[in-house]
Amino acid sequence: MQDRPEKRPRAVLVGVQLPDASESDHRLSLAELERLVHTLGYDVVGAVTQRRPHLAAAAVVGVGKLHELAQYTGGTGVIPPAVKPKKRKGDADAEEDEDDDDAPLLGADDGGDEDEAGEATGATGDATVVAVDHDLSPTQVRNLEQATGAQVLDRTSVILEIFNRHARSREARLQVEIARLAYAAPRLRESGGGGDRVRGGVGGKGSGESALELDRRKVRDRIAELRHELEAVAREQDTRRARRQQQSRVALVGYTNAGKSSLMRALTGSEVYVADKLFATLDTTVRALHPESHPRVLVSDTVGFIKKLPHDLVASFRSTLDEAREASLVLHVVDGSDPDHPSQLRVTREVLAEIGAGDIDAKLVFNKRDQMTDAQREEVAREHPEALVISARDPADVARLRAFILEHFDQGMVDGVVAVPYGAKGVIAEVHRDAKVVAETYDDVGATFQVRATPEVLARLQSLAAKAE
Repeated sequence: MQDRPEKRPRAVLVGVQLPDASESDHRLSLAELERLVHTLGYDVVGAVTQRRPHLAAAAVVGVGKLHELAQYTGGTGVIPPAVKPKKRKGDADAEEDEDDDDAPLLGADDGGDEDEAGEATGATGDATVVAVDHDLSPTQVRNLEQATGAQVLDRTSVILEIFNRHARSREARLQVEIARLAYAAPRLRESGGGGDRVRGGVGGKGSGESALELDRRKVRDRIAELRHELEAVAREQDTRRARRQQQSRVALVGYTNAGKSSLMRALTGSEVYVADKLFATLDTTVRALHPESHPRVLVSDTVGFIKKLPHDLVASFRSTLDEAREASLVLHVVDGSDPDHPSQLRVTREVLAEIGAGDIDAKLVFNKRDQMTDAQREEVAREHPEALVISARDPADVARLRAFILEHFDQGMVDGVVAVPYGAKGVIAEVHRDAKVVAETYDDVGATFQVRATPEVLARLQSLAAKAE
């Protein structure tokens, strides 16, 4: 008897269209959130949306929409009355949003552009996760969880959880843990007793620290420890990059799921991980262009970008993104079949500028040509006539991109001569690896190579040869 596939847990989306977002932007942002949630392993069963001038302070959406949301999860749709703990004199860590004067009274309309709650289409009451397309305060998360009876994730926490699941290398795991702790620290809540204080100072006198303060200090200490470890790993990476400094290097950058890893496989023949998921690649991979060229060209795959990428993740992955900042050529890969590719292009350029890679030679590469419509191809040709339009699945397109890469690096080369004595076999090997040998002659003393190389590489090879005489 064949086993039935395991039923995936279900999730419902929540989105508020704010005044600065168009209908198209709002729809595309929700579609992207759906893909993020699907990557986490959930089936999306519906979405609750609303136009509002701002997020409702208590629970993101208004009372009517909250009841509609609860139909998907089997919750009550009502936020129970909050009982505020008494503040002790001198408490410095009061929650920033507990005194939210903006919070509506229970059962009252909050003044937004509220639709009356009706029967939610397709609502089954079995969704276990509510994913919200905004960043939430601790109070909003708590109120939504109480009203829906489901786990609530905001956009940042969804992205962080995906990063946590996909991190494989030690460096990526350190980077993700730092970002998760930085996200969690301001959201720590006082436990049960309302913040009883631990005895302070000599002889136990003084106010001491509350349990919340202790927890936050532990988080800060852990972040400091992780950053120290990450700095050590980053120094190792810097050493590796320094060895490759004078080699021709190409960095593949772009929005998540644009096809960078597929292109990496096609260009280098390597078995890098490829999956139709958001953020499938978090670890930088460096491989040589294949078939191998002379001089050798190195290609690096980098972490993808996304709208509203948490700042702590950008900061944590800065060392990984250094591959892009130090590359000789950046291939900006864009999913040409995605209707939202213009804004994805803008997001990638903003992040590149933020990490200091905005001025590096870059070539636009529109990938997934085989999935693009005729109208999309015409639009790209009109808006970006300088771009390459390819499919990573088409060997002819990959060969065309490879030829462009080699031609790009050839333009920066100069002609020169390197005379190497016979005893310096290591230098001869470096000449063949780092330069294009146009001609070579041999005499009683050694070998003379006519080469094409970058000025820096040529100077280095001539210096090595001179020292070997």
